[in-house]
Formats: sequence, C-alpha cells, structure tokens
Amino acid sequence: MTSLSVEMLAADPVAPITSAGHAQLGIAVLAGIAVIVLLITKFKVHAFLALTIGSLALGAFAGAPLDKVIPSFTTGLGNTVAGVGVLIALGAILGKLLADSGGADQIVDTILAKAGGRSMPWAMVLIASVIGLPLFFEVGIVLLIPVVLMVAKRGNYSLMRIGIPALAGLSVMHGLIPPHPGPLVAIDAVQANLGLTLALGVLVSIPTVIIAGPVFAKYAARWVDVPVPEKMIQARPSEDLDKRPSFGATVFTVLLPVVLMLGSALVEIIIDDPANMVQRVFDVIGSPLMALLAAVVVGMFTLGRAAGFTKGRLSTTVEKSLGPIAGVLLIVGAGGGFKQTLIDSGVGQMVLEISENWSIPALLLAWLIAVVIRLATGSATVATVSAAGLVAPLAADMSSTHLALLVLAIGAGSLFFSHVNDAGFWLVKEYFGMSVGQTIKTWSVMETIISVVAGGIVLLLSLVI
Repeated sequence: MTSLSVEMLAADPVAPITSAGHAQLGIAVLAGIAVIVLLITKFKVHAFLALTIGSLALGAFAGAPLDKVIPSFTTGLGNTVAGVGVLIALGAILGKLLADSGGADQIVDTILAKAGGRSMPWAMVLIASVIGLPLFFEVGIVLLIPVVLMVAKRGNYSLMRIGIPALAGLSVMHGLIPPHPGPLVAIDAVQANLGLTLALGVLVSIPTVIIAGPVFAKYAARWVDVPVPEKMIQARPSEDLDKRPSFGATVFTVLLPVVLMLGSALVEIIIDDPANMVQRVFDVIGSPLMALLAAVVVGMFTLGRAAGFTKGRLSTTVEKSLGPIAGVLLIVGAGGGFKQTLIDSGVGQMVLEISENWSIPALLLAWLIAVVIRLATGSATVATVSAAGLVAPLAADMSSTHLALLVLAIGAGSLFFSHVNDAGFWLVKEYFGMSVGQTIKTWSVMETIISVVAGGIVLLLSLVI
C-alpha cells in the first residue's frame, strides 16, 4: 500500500495510523462495514454505537494499534460536529417554529385551497418540497402524513396518488439539499461550496421530484390500492392555536436562508474578488451559520409571535427542538469519526488509486459507494458520511462545480432502495397501512427512482459544466 502523500499529510493534522497493503485494507474496510451492518440490523444497536465500534474494528483489522485509532476517530468526530453541529441545531429550531406555530399548516391549506383534481399531486409535491427545506425527513413525515390522509379521504383520491408526491418531495430535500445533515457533512468532507451545491441541488431536484413524485404516483396507484387508515389521522398543531402566521410571512421565512446562501454564491461568481467589499459582505450574510441564524431570529417574529407565542412559549419551543436532534448529531459525529479512520488508515488513497486504475468516473464511483452502504446499513445519513470520507481524496483536483456535483452524487446514492433495515421504510408502511410487499412496490421503488434519476442528471451535468 502506498502511504498518504506528503501533501495530504500536510493538509491533514492526523498522520496515517497504518501502512497496510491494499488487500489488507480492502478486507479491513469490508470487515468494518460488516460490523456496522450487523450491529445495526441484527442486534439493533444504535447507529452511533455501531459506527464507533465499527471504526475501532476497521483500525484493528487494518493492523493499527488502538492508541492510534482512537485519536483518529475522536478527531474526525470533533471536526464533523464542529463543522455542521450548529447548522443542524439551527435547522431543527426553524423546523420546530414552522411546525408549532401553524406555519406549515398555513402553507398546506393555502396551496390546497387553490388546487384540485389532477393538480392535487402536483400541489402535494410542492408543499412537501417547500416544507421539507428546513425540516428533517422524519419530522416532515409526521407533519405531512395526516394532511395526505385527510386530502385523500375528503377528495376521494387514491392514497398513493397523493402520498407518493409528498414522500418524494421530502426525500429529495433530505438527500440533496443543505441544510439537511447528510449534504452538510458531504460538503464539509470534500470542501465544496455550499451556495453552489445548493443551486445545483435545486436544479437536480426539480426534474427528479417530478419523475419520482407525480409521474411515478400514477403507476404506484395502479399497483397498490389501499384504503385511508383513519386511525392514523391525527390532530394538526394549529388546531389548538387561536391564530397562525400568514402564508407570505411563512414562505419568506422558510426561503430566507436559501436566498441568502444562493445570493452569496451568485455574487462570488459575478465579482470573483475576495477583497471586494460587496463580496465580503455577502460571504458573511450568505454563510450557512448566518443565513440559518437570520431565519431563526426572523422566524421568532414572523412565525412565533405571529401565532401569539409568549417569550416563554418561544423559549420552550426552542428547547424542545434541540432534544430530538441529539441522536442525529451523535450519528453524524460518529460518521465523521468513521470517515477520518478510513482516511488515516489509507483507505481514501486506496480508493483514489483504484479509481485511476479502473478508469471509473469519480462521480459514478461516489454514487456506487453510497448505494452499497445505503443498502447495507439502511441509513441515508450513514451512507452519506461514510461515502464522503471514502471519496474525499478524489476531490483534490476537482473544480468547484464538480465538487458540488460530487456531493449530489453521494446524496443521490444514499437514497437508493430503502428496505427493511431502514427506519423510514417502517414509518411509511405503518402510516399508510401497507404490507411489506406493498411498501416495497411503492416507497422502495420511489426511492430507487430518485437515486437513479438524480445520479443520472448529476453525471449529465458533469459533461456540460
């Protein structure tokens, strides 16, 4: 095995933990991933613990002493949490404000009031995409599914015709668009430009969500015809509120961080002078931290105060938003530790050499690696952070545009064929009252369509930009 180059060592504060050969490293990677898969799937161990143990196992199988592996893992964990932890927390606060204030319900009701008949699936995909920007996938599911069930029941629509577009909108946002945890970690790992990734992510997402949502829903409705499970229709957050935010104020708040980050990327492209005062200002206000912080502060007034929240209620909402993300932060952090262990053991360099020898396009290789880890672990986030660590060396000579596309290729691969080892699979199955077979024919196929279509679009874009 050729050890990491001097240049890479200079850029990386952690020295290689082993100098094992390619064969031993390949076996170590497979063994480490196998440990993670078995712990998560067979023994139902939390992903944080599984990733931690898997990282130590990887180092051991690679022949590295534990006193070298442990600092490597903890350094990766610390760097990852430092890079994206605050952003995940701010995103969670914004999402909680959107849900508890009734802002999400206001968006839903306003769009549904203007939609009907054949336009309803398109309305659902629009609602899910807008609401899915600041919300974690699971939160979006809990928030939107009661609406999907009510619309299907009252309008006498096929449940799949309405539900698939909503699920597609949420899933695409979760896998491809920052500030969701997976894309943020990948951006941090390969040092991609967030604004550019966001812009290209939106470009890739639009055709992807159309094909996997309203278009595929026509076929899914023919394959699976299930009645609306009325027991799953729950009360909506705004039903207990005397008032809620306006549609315009809510959409403004949700899109504010997106506009600020895109604006920063656009100014950087137009001016392209780091010393220019205008670009420096936009670099600050368009940074992910400032953009999300601005949205949270604005949201306290446009969402919280508009819904009649007192200062105490706002404080409680913020506090409640942070508890549920503890698990996400730990998984993301442990994924970063696993990534660093992969890099420091020389696996990243091995992947780089294999890519060159086999002439596999870097974007396709990134997609394939994410697909394999997704199929094995069932977690899109674990697949993203692990794949990002493996392909990070491929990013060394890439342009900023191709770095963004690399992030999107990883995100697309991380969504491939959700099945029985994915918590999202069971969440969808129970909410829609489907059998395992029906869930595979609808939800799993939809996820695969998203992954393949988005991956294909990313590869096509790489040929022209």
